[in-house]
Amino acid sequence: MNQPESSQPESSPSQPSSARSYPTLRQILLLLLLTAGAIAVHGYHPYVEDGEIYIPPIKRALDPRLYPYNAAFFLSHAHMTFFPELITASIRATWMPVEWALLAWQFVAIFLLLLGCWHLGRLAFPAPLARWGGVALVGALLTIPVAGTALYIMDPYLTPRSLSAPAVIFLVVNTAERKLLRAALWAMFTALIHPLMIVFGISYAAILLWMNRTSRRTPAPTALLLLPFGLFPPVTAAYREVLQTRPYFFLARWHWYEWLGLLAPMALIWWFGRLAREHNLPMLNLFCRAAMVFAWFWLLISMGMTLPPGLARFAELQPMRYLHLLYILLFVFAGGLLAQFVLKTHLWRWLVLFVPLCSALWFVQRRIFPATAHIEWPDSQHTKNDWIRAFLWIRQHTPRDAYFALNPEHMELRGEDEHGFRAGAERSMLADAVKDSGAVAMFPAMAESWREQVQAERGWEGFQTEDFRHLKQEFGVDWVVLDRAQRADLNCPYRNESVRVCRID
Repeated sequence: MNQPESSQPESSPSQPSSARSYPTLRQILLLLLLTAGAIAVHGYHPYVEDGEIYIPPIKRALDPRLYPYNAAFFLSHAHMTFFPELITASIRATWMPVEWALLAWQFVAIFLLLLGCWHLGRLAFPAPLARWGGVALVGALLTIPVAGTALYIMDPYLTPRSLSAPAVIFLVVNTAERKLLRAALWAMFTALIHPLMIVFGISYAAILLWMNRTSRRTPAPTALLLLPFGLFPPVTAAYREVLQTRPYFFLARWHWYEWLGLLAPMALIWWFGRLAREHNLPMLNLFCRAAMVFAWFWLLISMGMTLPPGLARFAELQPMRYLHLLYILLFVFAGGLLAQFVLKTHLWRWLVLFVPLCSALWFVQRRIFPATAHIEWPDSQHTKNDWIRAFLWIRQHTPRDAYFALNPEHMELRGEDEHGFRAGAERSMLADAVKDSGAVAMFPAMAESWREQVQAERGWEGFQTEDFRHLKQEFGVDWVVLDRAQRADLNCPYRNESVRVCRID
């Protein structure tokens, strides 16, 4: 068994451990097992939350007849990333059904993230057991909220962040190893998949490289962070209304516990750096020092861009998302230190930590999606969620060019469990107030169209037959999804305990 290389001099952090730089077959099998365990703990819901934005472009690419109306609300994001093309190409190459391909990619994304954390732990901790502590802790905390950013470490569904997160970790690992060509390739891949998150990955990698420099000619990292301030349109009244739905864009609107989630990781990483110096862990010390510079740099930028009211036009950049990378680093380092100095080889200690932790995260996910199976398997026709059953009926029994209207708050209704209509039903929909507002927050040019449609749906719960016919006259919608309690004289070919699907004649 390999012994910790505690005798390495701290003065040469640029030389990572010479231990085996890639996992063995046995270790890969263990990573696969941990990946399956992570899905079992955190669940899988392919069409919820941001899945409503990122899955329709994939389905439209496979069948261009889908979504003839209002496609701009999801294509705006799709035009900024290579993600839909990548997933679509894999589906065409493998002939795999869409639902199974999404699940397979989700599994691959989690596996790659855990593999990247293993490599990060390999550099930070010479002790083999410590690197597994970081992997296990990240896997157990995939769906922990990242302060007030409305992000998880890894969503329980596939998005560009699912692939950008492991890519950024490999970028950091290769930068620390001074394998700069590989680092550049990971940076290019991340930029194609998620143009926003690559900014944080490159900035941390540049700080790491600068602090680990061997020559004074290495440029300072801040030179890489010029932002195109002149590209942002002025803030209109419609766009201000959209921003009101996204309070997490602004630090001044964060609650005290969200500020705690921002500041506590910085304090912990500073402490981890002290422990690294005391226990002669030079690479961990380097990572922590770079993380502290990274955190303070982006915190100051975040405060400068979100606190002054006059800078609301830059809110779409969401600079607080730097915390996503900081949280991953925090858990890798915390898990490694726990494994090396507390858990050690005592199985009962590992169980005492991880069984309650995983149980708590599982319980939280069940509370978030109480009316839906914890893992939504592909092609499941026996779901108990009435909304999903209605969406599946719509997918199978209505024309591809059908245009629907729903309660603009339907994703937040009890029993709906935040499932996206476009992603699940594969039909066009009038703008909603929950997820489409997120698209408009990133692309203000759509604000007026969004506000016009959402205002036309105000008071949905009290709509009568004439109100629905007015929607048809104004926007061309010919179908509606109604709560079972709503009264309207419409032709409703489908109904269940909660939902009716009706045609506007």
